[in-house]
Amino acid sequence: MTKINLLPWREERRQELKQQFFVILFGVLLIGAGCVYLVDMNVQSQIDYQNQRNQFIVNETKKLEQQIKEIEDLKKKRESLVERMKVIQDLQGNRPEIVKVFDEMVRTVPDGVFYKQIKLTDETISMTGFAESNNRVSNLMRNLDSSELFDSPNLSKVQAASKDKAVNEFDLTVKRQKRATDEEG
Repeated sequence: MTKINLLPWREERRQELKQQFFVILFGVLLIGAGCVYLVDMNVQSQIDYQNQRNQFIVNETKKLEQQIKEIEDLKKKRESLVERMKVIQDLQGNRPEIVKVFDEMVRTVPDGVFYKQIKLTDETISMTGFAESNNRVSNLMRNLDSSELFDSPNLSKVQAASKDKAVNEFDLTVKRQKRATDEEG
């Protein structure tokens, strides 16, 4: 029988298998590293995309906050203008009112009565003056009471101004009646 020595062939075969193992191992590591790299690139791209979206939202939020601030400023300006317009309208609406009050005061004053001082506080008019007699003060009060602009005349004082002259000094308050537009508004 022939002797065949298989030892070198087995050793060679073992070396060859070892080499194939390392090549396959290197290939698997290379493929694994490539997969990890691709997954990392994909995750990094998704993170970048999400960061872009977040930055967009932050920028849009800043724009909206700026617009809200501008709107609040505009609202304040609008309220200020509305208040000014209201004051102007009130002044224009009340402009003829004082003329009517003075006109009515002239119409209601009887002969022999003279006003020394007239003072308007809110809706109350205080009058100080002189009258030739108490009857003239009574006539003034009746005239004020029958007037459409005045209401509730109240005489607080009547006294002789001086002993030499027959003149009486009086203090009188009267309320202005509310206009129909004042009562509704």
